[in-house]
Amino acid sequence: MSGILALLWVWRSRTPWREIGYVRPKSWAATAAAGIALGVALKLVLKTIVMPLLGAPPVNDAYHYLAGNRAALPGAVYLMMVGGGFGEETVFRGFLFERLGKLFGSGAGARVAIVLLSSAVFALEHYSVQGLAGSEQALLTGLAFGTVVATTGRIWVAMIAHAAYDLTALAIIYCDLESQIAHLWFGQP
Repeated sequence: MSGILALLWVWRSRTPWREIGYVRPKSWAATAAAGIALGVALKLVLKTIVMPLLGAPPVNDAYHYLAGNRAALPGAVYLMMVGGGFGEETVFRGFLFERLGKLFGSGAGARVAIVLLSSAVFALEHYSVQGLAGSEQALLTGLAFGTVVATTGRIWVAMIAHAAYDLTALAIIYCDLESQIAHLWFGQP
């Protein structure tokens, strides 16, 4: 819903779509491939290396109810693609980047500040449901996706990467492979 509200704001305020990163890519296929590769790779690197080093539990208790839960799968897939990929990216890397850009400017230092601040807000937004580990993970994904948007001025790779990241997480949870994947590099504690 927040993504739709952000788009309504863009429309009502007559803000150019490019200001929130809605710029047509040169190649949709290359954009989709880059987004999918980034999202899947980022999820696997965070799950197997980074989060274990930060002491995160191997299983995400907030979403473990999805393990083998065929009935919840369609809603979860929809939520991951629309809520995460479209909604969160539109709000955190589109709307917030535009608003903070008006406040801080468009220089390199301003873009760094925007990525850091929007990533921190993104992390805080995940705390109530996923706790500290979820916030840490959201901070890191926010930094990655924010860097993509800050350097390209386009949101599509980040949107697709976010959806691919969340769908990869969903597949790992659904197949009940979280613990095995989290211990892939470092073994059992």
